[in-house]
Amino acid sequence: MPLNSDDFAYIAKLIHDRSAIVLETGKEYLVESRLLPIARNEGCASVADLVARLRSLSINGLQQKVVEAMTTNETSFFRDLHPFETLKKTVLPELIAKRGDERKLNLWCAASSSGQEPYTIALILCEHFPALAHWTVRFLATDLSQEMVERARVGRYSQLEVNRGLPAPLLVKYFHRQGAEWRVKEELRRMVEFRQMNLVEAWPALPEMDVIFMRNVLIYFDVSTKKHILAKVRRLLRPDGYLFLGAAETTLNLDDGFERMQFEKAGCYRLRNR
Repeated sequence: MPLNSDDFAYIAKLIHDRSAIVLETGKEYLVESRLLPIARNEGCASVADLVARLRSLSINGLQQKVVEAMTTNETSFFRDLHPFETLKKTVLPELIAKRGDERKLNLWCAASSSGQEPYTIALILCEHFPALAHWTVRFLATDLSQEMVERARVGRYSQLEVNRGLPAPLLVKYFHRQGAEWRVKEELRRMVEFRQMNLVEAWPALPEMDVIFMRNVLIYFDVSTKKHILAKVRRLLRPDGYLFLGAAETTLNLDDGFERMQFEKAGCYRLRNR
């Protein structure tokens, strides 16, 4: 039985209430395709039956499964490339020079999905900035989905996944084969602290950040949620730190506390001097 408008509205409200993600009318097909596997696993004949179960019972675990299923986890190693080139060529050398006395760096990937983005950054740190091995570097990676966090923490990827953007020399150097898959080596995995975190809920205590990657997240939120998150980022980012957003994202007309910095083929944001 196809999803009717009332059931879609119920799911859209549940997703918005739990994650602030906006599901607009016309996304019924997406809801059907994402939730059908959950319906089958729960013994439901259809997504409509799954919604009926959600309506009748307060099953937090089932609600969380539905919310996680509706989040987008598209990612790859060195995705879009240019932000990582900017990080390597400009941002990190500048910050390392400025932090030479304190010898500390804090980095945060705020939508780490299955781990490719934070591991890409860890690869850059290891490969191009070996002196940081003697610094205090705290690297936090968070995601809404506990399933994605656990997968990222394990650091195991299929051949198809490592073929998407990961140069062969880095694959051989920093991964080892386990059957048909590749696993991130321990020295790289222990660089990243993976945690579950919902950006629209209260944030845990976090240190001031030198670099924040929050790419391809804001596009799923309404304007008020974007403003709320950017205000919290502004309070967390060090005065000379950098914020990386997705190519389709901006702080323009959302928070005038940021200014855009353009570096060759990629841009990022810093706090505006006042």
